[in-house]
Amino acid sequence: MQNAVLNSLVNQTYEANQALSPKLITNQRKDNVWNNLRNELRECTNFFWAVAFITVDMLTPIKVVLADLEKKNIKGTLITGTYLGFNSPQVYRELMKIPNLEVYLTQEDGFHAKGFWFDHEDYQTLFVGSANLTRNALLKNQELLLRVSSLNAGALVNETKLIFDELIAKSEPLNQEWIEAYAKTWQAPKAKSNYKQTEIKPNQMQKAALKELDYLVKNNAKKALIVSATGTGKTYLGAFAVKNYAPQRFLFVVHRQQIAKAALESFYRVLGGNRSDYQLLSGTQKNFEAKYTFATIQTLSQDDVLQKYQADAFDYIIIDEAHRSAAKSYQKVMGYLTPKFYLGLTATPERTDEQDVYQIFDYNLAYEIRLKEALENQMLSPFHYIGVQDYEEDGIVIDETTNLRYLTSKTRVEYILKQLDYYGYSGSHASGLVFCSRQDEAKKLAQEFNQQGYLAQALTNEDSQSYRQKTVAAFEKGELNYIITVDLFNEGIDIPCVNQVILLRNTQSSIIFTQQLGRGLRKFKGKEFLTVIDFIGNYQNNYLIPIALSGDNSRDKDQVKNQLLLAKEIDVSTINFTEIATKKILTSLEQTKLDSMLELKRSYKELSQKIGRPPLLLDFLKYNSTNSEVFIKNNNLKHYGDFLQKMGVEIKLSDYEQAILHFLTKELANGMRIHELLLLEMLCQKEIVSKEEWMKQLEIHNAVVNDAVIQSSQGILDLSFFDVKAGKTTKAIQYGQVALVEDNLLEYRLNSRIKAALKENEDFAKLFKDVLQVGKRLNRNYDNQTQFTLYQRYSRKDVCRLLNWPKDVSAPMYGYRVDKDECPIFITYQKDDDKKRNALYQNDLHNGTSLRWYTRSPRSLESDEVKRLLAGVDEGKQKMKIHVFVKRSDAYGKEFYYLGQAKIDGTSVAEEILANKKTVGMDLKLTTPLSAEMRQVLFLD
Repeated sequence: MQNAVLNSLVNQTYEANQALSPKLITNQRKDNVWNNLRNELRECTNFFWAVAFITVDMLTPIKVVLADLEKKNIKGTLITGTYLGFNSPQVYRELMKIPNLEVYLTQEDGFHAKGFWFDHEDYQTLFVGSANLTRNALLKNQELLLRVSSLNAGALVNETKLIFDELIAKSEPLNQEWIEAYAKTWQAPKAKSNYKQTEIKPNQMQKAALKELDYLVKNNAKKALIVSATGTGKTYLGAFAVKNYAPQRFLFVVHRQQIAKAALESFYRVLGGNRSDYQLLSGTQKNFEAKYTFATIQTLSQDDVLQKYQADAFDYIIIDEAHRSAAKSYQKVMGYLTPKFYLGLTATPERTDEQDVYQIFDYNLAYEIRLKEALENQMLSPFHYIGVQDYEEDGIVIDETTNLRYLTSKTRVEYILKQLDYYGYSGSHASGLVFCSRQDEAKKLAQEFNQQGYLAQALTNEDSQSYRQKTVAAFEKGELNYIITVDLFNEGIDIPCVNQVILLRNTQSSIIFTQQLGRGLRKFKGKEFLTVIDFIGNYQNNYLIPIALSGDNSRDKDQVKNQLLLAKEIDVSTINFTEIATKKILTSLEQTKLDSMLELKRSYKELSQKIGRPPLLLDFLKYNSTNSEVFIKNNNLKHYGDFLQKMGVEIKLSDYEQAILHFLTKELANGMRIHELLLLEMLCQKEIVSKEEWMKQLEIHNAVVNDAVIQSSQGILDLSFFDVKAGKTTKAIQYGQVALVEDNLLEYRLNSRIKAALKENEDFAKLFKDVLQVGKRLNRNYDNQTQFTLYQRYSRKDVCRLLNWPKDVSAPMYGYRVDKDECPIFITYQKDDDKKRNALYQNDLHNGTSLRWYTRSPRSLESDEVKRLLAGVDEGKQKMKIHVFVKRSDAYGKEFYYLGQAKIDGTSVAEEILANKKTVGMDLKLTTPLSAEMRQVLFLD
């Protein structure tokens, strides 16, 4: 604590635990106020907040954390007031729902405090500054808070406690009677509403899409596809496109009459003109002469209807929900009608039946507005996603095979309704869509909801169109609180008033998940946010949830795990999981092979459909598809050409060419060091490269240049680094045995076989250069001025290479290796098996700055490697450079996060006995204390 204070307030050269140091907290430094408060909440033993202004929209994510704390019997106190009438009655009602939060109302006029106090076991942390408990303040606004920690004996602790005690003495406990009295006299402060009813004009993203469409039309394209997230106004975008094109006649094709009617109204608002020009073609309504026709595909595709039109009757045709266009009815229409331009609109071009929607629209992807970008551009209503564990009784948890009787039991329904009430909604009353898995379940749930006082109606595909419309109308009027359905409203339905989406089913695909989430994302007057409550059971597909929420197509399991653990916000939308729900998703992830050949083939097909050709490895990076490293690390693939051959692409490669691609892929494509990549790229462009030219390029790329790294790079390219037994043969033999690059100390050239292959084999040349480009692109994730980049992941072999060691000695390294002047240490933080030898070494990093570490056994203070480790430590001049690498568990594969260098605390060194064997223990202090984000990745349960 003393060093923390000295580091922040006296001299930053003092070594300190940054988690304890006084620090300025903002929303602008790749972090936000909420993340800092949430981290403190998760680790505290008690908390006390004094906050003047509170909004309902921030209470939702707070409730998730407090629900977990309640199970640990951790309670808190909140004091607030009524200053300026900012806090609505609903705020106080929501606060009363939190059982482990004592709420007090101060009687002082002008109460404008913003203070957050957290008790820990032996210290306290206080945040004081400008931020109230509002969504914008904790996530987005320019705020300044000072975080200060103090020991129990500190003056700050006693002074703060005194102030809080005085506030409590002048306050009264919040109660329902007071809330109702307050509601009768409260008047909302005049504020600018988020909802505006103004002239309909293209927003910024729509303008960009229209510009791309205009370019395609001017360049004689006949078709185009626009991908626009649900709720982002794709119908209006279509109307703007038609307005710009100004066709003589126009056709809009949809799959439901209800959507056709809504689209007609939207187009009329944009295009104007005579109302009689707008006509429906559906059921009994058939006007074949209208200027603007809005047709259902069911009617239009009928032979007697379609033949009423000449093939060129329309100048411009829009296919709504264009992912359906591969169906026979759509293909029949598109095969007959020949407009000057076809425009497809869809939120989800990816199809589960693998039909190529992009091909149908000539691979002209005019524009893409995905969910994340739409939220960041305020095109949609923000949402608060809450992943909670599903109902559990007597150890039984909901899964894919659960009996209907259990799914609809009174106790489960009571549990569901309790969660709906606890997490609440934005607006005057609940307007929720409930998605379940079976039709009989939907009907029975609706009965149970009604019996417990929640107005609900089941809707399934067995119900008539008129009955559906009648039910939706009642829902929009507030006569129903919940519609319970089975995938009926995944797409093509516009009910802006929806303020709750409840998911009571297994996530079958990220596409359907996103569609169902999108049902509530449309903006609506009085709706400040959407509440999404996902009841997570023991489902095999739980791993899809973080993938769907983040839009992550990488198929990188570690990346998906981190997204789950970090639960990052999207603008002011928050993602929250209870601890039990998190564990269920982690279990699902660990049992899933995201990078299986089946998944990679699916990803390949999706991307090839999108770009209209077999993708190269670099294309996966360019189009934010599967992480190229997933192909690189796949043990079943020697190189990407190997994968292309498995996909049926005709590629001719000799055994030697395959060996070279194998080497490039497995050793260089990860981009951890740019030196070898640059030299090979230069040698593809000219026959001879001087050492001076190479050095100049390294300097341009801000890469470190010294004799050790140059010699190491040469050892990689002449394969001497790999000349170590790996089974029956050495890696060098597997990689072609002959040096790739020949040198005479002053200049370099490719060996003759590679040089000839690059000239004579187009397939080899294309794949060779593709790997180099991928490596250079991935190198952007690394700092070329250092051996290792903080918090990046490395295998033991990577470490050997980057330490410039002449040979790959990773196989016998295990926990550490004491070299001449550098020692890498590898720690698996959570042991999978307590009986394993490495489980005995109870390394602890929870304070974020130090850990107890042990040598292998048997070792004593007189052991040679221990002496070398400790050289200079007693004099404060440690000679050994220690690098610390940590992974969460064995489930994270062979790679470890780099946590930086560490220094040995000489006073902590001692011989100890572990498992009846002598070892040497010592405290290692990280030079760079763990960031809050890395603490979550490594330690969050």
